[in-house]
Amino acid sequence: MSTLAMLGGPRAVPRDVGETGWPVITRADEEAVLRVLRGGVLTATAPGEPEVAGLEEEWARYVGAAHCAAVGSGTAALQLALAALGVGPGDEVVVPAVSMNATALAVAQQGATPVFADIDPRTFCLDPAAAAAVTGPRTAALLPVHLHGLPADMAELGRLAARRGLAVVEDAAQAHGARYRGTRTGALGDAGCFSLHPSKNLPTCGEGGLVTTSSADVDRAVRRLRTFGERLDQERTRSYVAHAVGWNHKLSPVQAAMARVQLAAMDDHARRREAGIRELLDRLGRLPGLRPPHVPSDRTHVWHILRVRIVPEELGIDGVPAGAVRRALHRVLRAEGVPVSRYQEVPLPDQPAFTAKGTGGDAARDPASFPVARAVLDDSLCLQRRHLNPGSAPALRAYADGFAKVWEHLDVVGRMARSLASSRGGAA
Repeated sequence: MSTLAMLGGPRAVPRDVGETGWPVITRADEEAVLRVLRGGVLTATAPGEPEVAGLEEEWARYVGAAHCAAVGSGTAALQLALAALGVGPGDEVVVPAVSMNATALAVAQQGATPVFADIDPRTFCLDPAAAAAVTGPRTAALLPVHLHGLPADMAELGRLAARRGLAVVEDAAQAHGARYRGTRTGALGDAGCFSLHPSKNLPTCGEGGLVTTSSADVDRAVRRLRTFGERLDQERTRSYVAHAVGWNHKLSPVQAAMARVQLAAMDDHARRREAGIRELLDRLGRLPGLRPPHVPSDRTHVWHILRVRIVPEELGIDGVPAGAVRRALHRVLRAEGVPVSRYQEVPLPDQPAFTAKGTGGDAARDPASFPVARAVLDDSLCLQRRHLNPGSAPALRAYADGFAKVWEHLDVVGRMARSLASSRGGAA
């Protein structure tokens, strides 16, 4: 049995482990950016600008949606979709308790109220039963998040929306290309919202977003609102007349050009990374006390983030809070070179922006609320970004070796966890 790295032994993961950088920038990406710079058409509103329109057409075709509008960020995509569907002050929008803060911020930025619902303990996506429980007379929309790359239960959420007359906006920022019952994310609701941030499965050189929809009216509204409320679709020469209160949420042609190249490679990247990810998750699933991601049979996962849950009792660490065990494992695994992270420390309803009066929270939030969300964030660790490189299989193999090595020293982990629990009460 090799000595733990934190006790002076060698790291399980070599420092030169292999390819883990993301995004993968190729000569084609560089040439696409240079093509735009040399052409001199540097804004989306320039007459005849080809890159933004090209990306919109290609993404709509890929998703299977009738329309796509390219915008400045994933957050802008969410806000524009909500605005285009008429969500505003006085409305409530059901949001999962676990997501990137932008999901709820987009609702608040529209003057609406995010109302939080708990998540499913295995998929980590919005629980349809919890969503139904918080839906009321002011509810205007559901905002399911396809968290970590796995689609939410859109059939059940769709039935809830149909019963209550609600709009459905998909937050698909982490789920490019994932399928639910054969249909790609972005074509499962009234609007689908994607991010092109460099950390995403479909990246660009900076920020960017995409809004897909089957509704010509929604698409037209998004396009007007992203450019100061102007009716560019009806003007031969731009008049700079605002017909609605809009924003400057346009996408740069430079970013669109790079995203088009990345889109052409996206499915190949996904295919090449799949085997390494599956091998890693299979090995982790054999270790006692670890729960790898669950993928229901009616959907696919694109593995934007890998989250594993920890069951202390199965590790032989009884009577210790899960948070203390997670913190101990985090320290030991990081010392071995396994780049685990926590990714989100508290549920959205506990974040200060949403506990203030008027933003959908309650300053006296009951700690017993959202039990699944709290448990998941307390007892899980994540791998982010490094596994997205299509050549990351050797690194993932080394990460699995690191987990296996640590599992040979669970007695040390247990002692550390008990010490952490006694010194900090087991708090996260």
